[in-house]
Amino acid sequence: MLEKIKFLIQAMRPKQWVKNILVFPALFFSQNLFNLQMLVKTAGAFISFCLIASSVYLINDIFDRERDRLHPEKKNRPIASGKVKPYEAGVLAFVLFALGMALSLKISFALAVILLIYVGSNFLYSIWVKHIAILDVFMVSLGFVLRVVAGGEAIKVEISAWIILCTILGSLFLSFAKRRHELSVQGELAVNHRRSLAEYSPYFLDQMIAVTTASTVMAYSLWTMWPSVVEKFHTKNLPWTIPFVCYGIFRYLYLVHQKGEGGDPTKLFLKDKPLLINIILWLASVLLILYFS
Repeated sequence: MLEKIKFLIQAMRPKQWVKNILVFPALFFSQNLFNLQMLVKTAGAFISFCLIASSVYLINDIFDRERDRLHPEKKNRPIASGKVKPYEAGVLAFVLFALGMALSLKISFALAVILLIYVGSNFLYSIWVKHIAILDVFMVSLGFVLRVVAGGEAIKVEISAWIILCTILGSLFLSFAKRRHELSVQGELAVNHRRSLAEYSPYFLDQMIAVTTASTVMAYSLWTMWPSVVEKFHTKNLPWTIPFVCYGIFRYLYLVHQKGEGGDPTKLFLKDKPLLINIILWLASVLLILYFS
């Protein structure tokens, strides 16, 4: 029984919950981090997204189990490997979805709507969009944007267009890097797992990665120096955080091209110590500038 529970938890992909931290920027950059009421609501939005995201992962893995068995890493997932039966995963997915929606409705009706849009976009991605080159990465990017918007709706603060822009560009960068990793590791066999990879090539992906890398750095840099941003935060010190963003992107590119990493961005952010330390230093520097300068 305990072993079955362990496999069910693994099937929920709790490591992927790190992505849901993107509900916190609205709280952080609105300078309400120490507002207890808003913090509780944002934490609730985070939990809601974790529950809903896990239900989506379970449903996707049920439908993709045959294809996952052809993948060198995904074949070990609980559902693909047979450790969790499809009906067991289906029941758990329903329970998680119900709990996530119930919690979101207590926080904000708009948050519940965003979660439904997230579920719908993932369903659309699974049955159609993931097989269409370029559009597939934009749909993945939408999921990250929805997380950011959900954070704003949970506490009723306006989301900066700069945050949306940086989120879009950053997620496109990660998605193109992931496609690059899949092609380099699996080669021609990658098409068996993801049909859209037939439309990609390492050269083309390198071009897209270069574009999104430069765009992300430029967008973040402009945000730190934009007059309205300087006026809003009453500080001109944000440009000092640009080196952390540059290092983070360059470190990630190094891991993708030199170490053959990038297949699981979440795992990479958690296990690569230089990358993790850099993120912590960036957060600390922004926190110091926005809240204590």
